[in-house]
Amino acid sequence: MTMSQTLITTITEGQKKQIKRFAEDAVDCAIAKGILNKDGIQRLIENGGDFQSHIAAGIKEFSASNQYANEEVNSHYTYPKGYKIKGITEQTNILRQIFPGVGYADEKLAERPLPANAEGWFAIPRWERMSPTYGEAVQIVFGMIKRTRNDKFYTPCPLDLNRRVQTVAMLKNIGDQQRGSDILVIPAQFGVRYRGMSVRRVREIVDTLEFGMGVFQVAIMLLTHPERFQQFYNLWIDCAGDDYIFDTVHAAPYFSFRYNKVRFSTRWVGKQDVKFGSISGFVPK
Repeated sequence: MTMSQTLITTITEGQKKQIKRFAEDAVDCAIAKGILNKDGIQRLIENGGDFQSHIAAGIKEFSASNQYANEEVNSHYTYPKGYKIKGITEQTNILRQIFPGVGYADEKLAERPLPANAEGWFAIPRWERMSPTYGEAVQIVFGMIKRTRNDKFYTPCPLDLNRRVQTVAMLKNIGDQQRGSDILVIPAQFGVRYRGMSVRRVREIVDTLEFGMGVFQVAIMLLTHPERFQQFYNLWIDCAGDDYIFDTVHAAPYFSFRYNKVRFSTRWVGKQDVKFGSISGFVPK
């Protein structure tokens, strides 16, 4: 059973009947109030595709969580000029140059249509191929970022990162779809979709098959796309797929750009900031 099938089966038959009844009642009400007549209904039929899109948009609007809705601010921070997503072959070649023996990807997967809201396909190795532990794999990639940026990368002592259950499950689903590949081909967006939002707000509103990327995945994306992060005014990056909890503070990892260096640290999950945006990946259908 696929991830999408599993999520659909968690919806009860009673819920499905009730929501369909709401739609039927809305049509009956429109007819009773004279909003719809025979000609109007025919026009709806003729514009069925657009009508369905409007219904879907309404479903998304009214089904979205309002939790932490106040943790959003308008942001105009974006990607630097000259940045563009590389082809999947170029990405995998870069990874094999940096990490000899890292393996191969099913590059034909990148020929498929992108999921809605994804910006492109990214080549991301399975972290297990680099180290027995997630934290060690992250440190290996950090070392390569530091080397390829001529030592212009700052990070504090190694952090004890906690991987989010949702992100682990989504990546496992992608990994199961791409059995035999050491490098996964993952559709993703590089942060602009969620700019100005706190990490916990992002976690509330991601789509069904969308998930926050963890530190390892984000670090790999920065390694293959160094052009994405070159100046202070480039959109900074939250890693919504991992947590870091110390004392009573619930924090999330992030990458910033200060003093001509990429810097890695953590901040409270409830902090919204115009400079930040969370990177997310998508499970292909």
